[in-house]
Amino acid sequence: MTVHLLKDAILRSSTGVNEGRIRFNLANGYIAQKLLFRRDLERKPVSIRLFRLIWPMLNQRRLLMPLVQPKGIWCFYSSRLVSQLAEMIGDRACLEIAAGDGTLSRFLAKAGVNVTATDNYSWDDSIDFPSSVIRQDARTALREHRPQVVICSWPPAGNHFEQHVFSTASVELYIVISSTNELSTGNWASYRRQETFDLAMDERMSKLVLPPEVAHGVYVFRRRPSDNVVSKQP
Repeated sequence: MTVHLLKDAILRSSTGVNEGRIRFNLANGYIAQKLLFRRDLERKPVSIRLFRLIWPMLNQRRLLMPLVQPKGIWCFYSSRLVSQLAEMIGDRACLEIAAGDGTLSRFLAKAGVNVTATDNYSWDDSIDFPSSVIRQDARTALREHRPQVVICSWPPAGNHFEQHVFSTASVELYIVISSTNELSTGNWASYRRQETFDLAMDERMSKLVLPPEVAHGVYVFRRRPSDNVVSKQP
């Protein structure tokens, strides 16, 4: 009961709605649907130019994320972000872990990326997983696919699977799309504990994750050159 009340309090705080059902009015719902979705809750790459023009017109825009998060939607990807991610990944084999409904991998594949989407289906009561998302936990997926690049969008806070990315020898690059709030997403203990990757926040790409009301961050881990890694003696 306490958890339920806490969730209700957070929802009221983020939406400004104190009672009754949270929902868009007809105009806001129609505009949000056309701007962000292809149909129903199937997301589409968002034109950043169109978004910046239309989004300020929605007077109920802070309702968006509380409405879609129960379906496993934590952000929206601009078409410019997808292009820049594809350029960063290049022709290297890419693995998405905790892929959810596979939206990001679908966008990257259309941009020419050799990407495999995986998820352990732990959210199968909320997400309709397509056949394109392989049912695999992250550790198994890393071991079997041996990717050069790994990407993860909004990994759960304090999760136990990201640590395996840093111990997978094939991984050269790890890209995390998440929040700048360390308490809300990602395994920051593992981020700081690992010693084989350099971490930097990409400010330019962070601004291309939508909506801007959420403090998004795109974090890029690059494996250090082997000659810069100091081996520890037991």
